[in-house]
Amino acid sequence: MPSPRERRELDELTLVCEKGVRASQSAGRAVPEEECSLRTCFQRDVDRITHCKAFRRLKHKTQVFLQPEGDHYRTRLTHTREVARIARTISRALRLNEDLTEAIALGHDLGHTPFGHAGERALNEIYPGGFRHYEQSLRVVDRLEKEGRGLNLCEETRTGILNHTTGQPRGSLEADVVRLSDRIAYINHDLDDAERAGIILPGDEPAIVRERLGTRNSQRINSVVTDVIETSAELDVILMSPDISEAVQEFTEFMYSHVYRNPVAKGEESKVGNILRSIWEYYVNRPEALPDDYRGLADEDGLERAVTDYVSGMTDKYVMDVYSELFIPKSWAV
Repeated sequence: MPSPRERRELDELTLVCEKGVRASQSAGRAVPEEECSLRTCFQRDVDRITHCKAFRRLKHKTQVFLQPEGDHYRTRLTHTREVARIARTISRALRLNEDLTEAIALGHDLGHTPFGHAGERALNEIYPGGFRHYEQSLRVVDRLEKEGRGLNLCEETRTGILNHTTGQPRGSLEADVVRLSDRIAYINHDLDDAERAGIILPGDEPAIVRERLGTRNSQRINSVVTDVIETSAELDVILMSPDISEAVQEFTEFMYSHVYRNPVAKGEESKVGNILRSIWEYYVNRPEALPDDYRGLADEDGLERAVTDYVSGMTDKYVMDVYSELFIPKSWAV
C-alpha cells in the first residue's frame, strides 16, 4: 500500500502540470536523505524553514518603517506570509507545485538584515565582500541554521531563494511566481502602511493605479493576481499583461519616490549605518566576544564573514540592546 507521500506524488502527476516541478522529479538535496513516509520533499522544506530560528526572527525585523508606533504595521514576517499566500494562489491556478512555491516564499527573506533595506545597504558598505540579502538567505539555509549544518533543502528551493530578487540563476516557474508575488505584496502592503502612517493619503497614488488596479488593497492585489494567471496560463513564463504591467510599474515608481525615499518615513535611517558599523567593528576587533557558534564560523569561513552573519541575523531590538550594552554608559551608584 503506498505511503501518504507516495500517494501525493501520484496526485501531482495530475495536479501539477508538466511545466511545474513535481516532487518526485526533484534534483534532490546536497546530502541525500531517506524520504519521509508522510511528506514530499518540498513539504519537508516548508516545515524546515517554518521551524528554523531565522524564520522566527523575521517577526522583529523591519519591513519599511523603523520601529513604528502601532501594532498593525507589517514586519518582515508578515510580508513573508503575504508573499506566500499570493504565490500559492497563482501557483494553484496555473497548476504549478504549491509546496515548492511556498517553500521558496517562506525562505526568500531569511537573510534580511535588521532595519530593512537600510540595514542591507549599511552592511553592503561595511563588509568587504559586499552584502546582498538574497545571497545571505541562501547562506542561512545552507550554512548557518542547525549549528552550521544548514537545512539541506532541495535544489529547487535553494535556487528559488537565491534568484527571488534578480531572477538569476534561472530557476523554476514556481520561483518566478514568488519573485513576482514579492513585488505584488510589498508595493500594496507598503502603500497600506504608508497611509496608516500619514506619509501619503488615500488617493495620492497615480490615476492609472486606481483605474486599472483598484482603490483598495484587496482590489489591487486581486487585479494583478488575476491578470498574471490569465496572461500566463498558456505560456512558459510568468507575465502580466501590458496594461497591468504599465500600472504596476508606475505604482512601483510612485512608491519609491513617495515612500521608500520619503524623508519623513526614512528620517531615522541615517543612524542605522553608524550603529551597525560600530557593532561590526567591535566584534571584528574582539572576536573573543562573539557567541561560541560564530567563533567556530570565524575559524572556518573568516572573521569578517562570521561577524557579518551575526550582525545580519540580529533583530531590530537586539541590535539596539547590543549597541546599548557595548557603547552606552550605564548608571552606577556609590
